[in-house]
Amino acid sequence: NFTIILFHYDGNVDGWWDLEWSKNAAHIVAQNQTKWWFAKRFLHPAVVSIYDYIFLWDEDLGVDNFHPGRYLKIVKSEGLEISQPALDPNSTGIHHRITVRLRTNKLHRRVWEVRGSTKCSEESEGPPCTGFVEGMAPVFSRSAWYCAWHLIQNDLVHGWGMDMKLGYCAQGDRTKKVGVVDSEYVVHQGIQTLGGASARKASSPEESMKKHTVDMRAEIRRQSTSELQIFKRRWEQAVKEDKNWADPFWKKRRRNRRRNQRLHI
Repeated sequence: NFTIILFHYDGNVDGWWDLEWSKNAAHIVAQNQTKWWFAKRFLHPAVVSIYDYIFLWDEDLGVDNFHPGRYLKIVKSEGLEISQPALDPNSTGIHHRITVRLRTNKLHRRVWEVRGSTKCSEESEGPPCTGFVEGMAPVFSRSAWYCAWHLIQNDLVHGWGMDMKLGYCAQGDRTKKVGVVDSEYVVHQGIQTLGGASARKASSPEESMKKHTVDMRAEIRRQSTSELQIFKRRWEQAVKEDKNWADPFWKKRRRNRRRNQRLHI
């Protein structure tokens, strides 16, 4: 019931032929691109409209504890439009507490966190406390993908900032229709392959002067950070220009603030 598409950004298609299933997969090659770049060009909602769900995953995920059939059964029964498998606590590169697996849960939709710069409580109404999945392993329903595809900016290839806005594609209340599935989980291995390994450090100042060593990972992070700011500005500008725009979560935030104020009177 699944169609597998591999997006090759390193050109190494031949390295997959030893896996029997890859012979039945579609292979798309474009050097030094990202999955969001590929998705914008090859996963148009009209093209994938025959599928109920779209898995848009990174390549460095361990799936020994993940079964797609069981996963989708939970997603459907819980009414999740946007979801992700939880991350094993021993994963590399965990950025948001809400993505970490809760061992005794089937799934969770919010996290409570009092440490660090982000405080998450019962009153929290949005990302990254609730209504949030991260960009490494999102799963979209057909309707949610129709919306999310339009969020992808054609020229912003890294997709930074999108995860904070995906809740607007949840086809309703993001605190209910976005969730993290704990019983089917993955391991994020944090293998940084985009752009190739960082260049070898020069062994001497003379070598550095000769080779002009470039840290590709640092360059990718610089570009990603720049794209994040551009995405934020475009969102703000689009909201300002669309006179018919009404934030679906603004009324709920205002109502909850009023309720909290009454409780403290």
